[in-house]
Amino acid sequence: MAGTEGGRGAGPQLLGVRHHGPGSARAVRAALAAARPRVVLIEGPPEADALIPLAADEGMRPPVALLAHAVDEPGRSAFWPLAEFSPEWVAIRWALEHEVPARFIDLPATHTLAWGKDDEADAEGESTGEEQPPEPTAETPAVGTPHAETPNAGTPNAGTPNAGTPSSESPSASDPAAPDPSTPDIDIRVDPLAVLAEAAGYDDPERWWEDVVEHRGAGERDAFAPFTALEEAMGALRETYGVGGRDRDLVREAYMRLQVRAAQREFEDDVAVVCGAWHVPALRQKASVAADRALLKGLPKVKADLTWVPWTHRRLSRASGYGAGIDSPGWYGHLFGAPDRPVERWMTKVAGLFREEDRIVSPAHVIEAVRLAETLAVMRGRPLPGLGETTDAVRAVMCEGSDVPLSLVRDRLVVGDVLGEVPPGAPAVPLQRDLDRSQRRLRIKPEALERELELDLRKEIDAGRSTLLHRLRLLRIEWGEPAASRGSTGTFRETWRLRWEPELAVRVAEAGVWGTTVPAAATAKAEADAVGAESLADVTALAEHCLLAELPDALPVVMKVLADRAALDTDVGHLAQALPALVRSLRYGDVRGTDTGALTEVAAGLAERVFVGLPPACAALDGDAAEEMRRHVDAVHGAVGLLGDAGGSGAESGHGDLRVRWRAVLRTLSARDTVPGVIRGRAVRLLLDEGELGADEAARLMGLVLSPGTPPADAAAWIEGFVGGGGGLLLVHDERLLGLVDEWLTRVPAEAFTDVLPLLRRTFSSYEPGVRRTLGELVRRGPGKQTGTTTAVAGIPGFGAEPDAGRADAVVPVLRLLLGLDDDELVGVAG
Repeated sequence: MAGTEGGRGAGPQLLGVRHHGPGSARAVRAALAAARPRVVLIEGPPEADALIPLAADEGMRPPVALLAHAVDEPGRSAFWPLAEFSPEWVAIRWALEHEVPARFIDLPATHTLAWGKDDEADAEGESTGEEQPPEPTAETPAVGTPHAETPNAGTPNAGTPNAGTPSSESPSASDPAAPDPSTPDIDIRVDPLAVLAEAAGYDDPERWWEDVVEHRGAGERDAFAPFTALEEAMGALRETYGVGGRDRDLVREAYMRLQVRAAQREFEDDVAVVCGAWHVPALRQKASVAADRALLKGLPKVKADLTWVPWTHRRLSRASGYGAGIDSPGWYGHLFGAPDRPVERWMTKVAGLFREEDRIVSPAHVIEAVRLAETLAVMRGRPLPGLGETTDAVRAVMCEGSDVPLSLVRDRLVVGDVLGEVPPGAPAVPLQRDLDRSQRRLRIKPEALERELELDLRKEIDAGRSTLLHRLRLLRIEWGEPAASRGSTGTFRETWRLRWEPELAVRVAEAGVWGTTVPAAATAKAEADAVGAESLADVTALAEHCLLAELPDALPVVMKVLADRAALDTDVGHLAQALPALVRSLRYGDVRGTDTGALTEVAAGLAERVFVGLPPACAALDGDAAEEMRRHVDAVHGAVGLLGDAGGSGAESGHGDLRVRWRAVLRTLSARDTVPGVIRGRAVRLLLDEGELGADEAARLMGLVLSPGTPPADAAAWIEGFVGGGGGLLLVHDERLLGLVDEWLTRVPAEAFTDVLPLLRRTFSSYEPGVRRTLGELVRRGPGKQTGTTTAVAGIPGFGAEPDAGRADAVVPVLRLLLGLDDDELVGVAG
């Protein structure tokens, strides 16, 4: 091996690195070029050796990750992320470019995954869920990855320990609460990066890393000198702290030593080992083969599959819960990729981002920000401006001292939303391959950056996209989340908020147990969910999802379960809660071409049972139960309207008189004294909205309720039911009703006023500000009194007798602008 005179003796070349350290990556590249080894050994699961050649594929673009999951329990998984600036990735690429064998030598994933299964309380690393859970669970265990569970230290000009930030799980040596290092039995996780930084007089490990690594560059004369210095530093740390609270590292290091010995037998000493710097002293020490094998004896096993999956810069950050993460992956990627003048290039990126967001940033701002960053570096005694100096300069020069635009730089550039890509030839479960084909066919590409997708279901491709997203939601693959449509409320419009997270690859593997294609898996999952549903409302919601996802094969099972549950459930609240989702499903028949005849029959049967059971169920309810039942009444009212429209005429469907029967139920509720006031008031309001009750009759009923003989609390509840939920316009346009409320309120005794005040405040606070202001003006002048040119007109309360020409003329210029007309044309249109 070349370079033996450069500071290393006989034996393998041990290159200790910091995971995701661009300084380590540059140093590894220089060391490999100088040493020219015949084999490169890399910390990682050896089952992935067959996947290494894919790193040379043109379709492979980091950041990516090796994903290992248990075959029998896909949710039990672990990741080994690699970025472009990761030393392991640089080593893999160097080996492939120079046709040198590359092998992974860490403990096999079959044992790593089994460790988490047998001892979940000690499992480490990042969870397969959306975020790191506080406690691992049987469904989503927190399984350790070598990058996450081992803080790998680096060295000046090479790499420093990737121990993660000091935390409750991993206190740094500088933590005042940490035990004395001289204690023989240390039960804490040592942060080598923090220890080395403290020894150098730094209070920030990341700042120390930048000064001694990122701003220095690889050794020009001796490419191995940085690694030699690091080995000495890590040796001293391990003499003091032992394994640093990582007992499982002893097992991993024993396996790595065995693999290094095997490589030496094949390639002699022409072996380069790229591993976390924390492991270098252990790999260098003399240990017998028998002792290493004894440590590995009896390890638990599970059958594991491995593949490459896309990763993101955001998931490399510590904020994502990734134990071996870094604070600023976007910044480190910039340092690794910038050929020269990194500060100037960074400021140019920041300026470009601000211009995309319509902020005014000129070249002068960039020049001044660079000068300020360099000045701050000199004042702080740093060799070059780091992330802290550039951030301070951007805040002062481009953000005018504000942290609000600066947060955009942090999110988009310092962390970033870069999403890697893997080639189609990478191993994958059949469901993943089917999903990939669907994504290409529908031209909907996974992206790390959140975006909105507007769909018009009348278009074939948009309907296909909607179907795919709904099927994935049934499978708990939350790639898209429905959002409120801006332009239209029609059923042919859908809006989705899309964002692809790396953990969704695990969700796809988990869903693979249901089928090999997305439609088949979604169908099987829907049938299983229907059988296991806990409530009638869950089944009706599932029926709606099946229609949205276009799963006709699942509907018979879902409908059978729905009919059985509906026949046995006697709780009116459950029936009323289930009806709206079921009726909403009927709307999708026209848009998606789905036969909803069976749903119509079940929905009509549910409605009939609600009609019969609702009046008795509304009697003798306390305040909370009455409010909940009022919400059920509103939901049933909307559902009956939709069901009547979907059912067609009475002669065709037999359900044309549902609205008539429902109005009879509302009249019954409005007249019964045993029904709480909030429900009686709501029933009157719904009848008024339906045109079944005249304004005079509504005023009469309100007058009866607000008479002195009615308890104030009951009257206030009636008012809440009648004018709550957007009913303020009723009071604005019908001053007789407002006058009744005003008169009643002035008669409420002082001792009862404090009791009714919360109800009234809750009712009127839900109105829009303009409605509240108008009501206040009407009350101030007195309801029914004339003001200005406005006079009351019989039959049209709240409107003046004649149009106000002056107010009408005020809108003419706006109309002219909107219509693009001149004065004569506008007069013609008005005429």
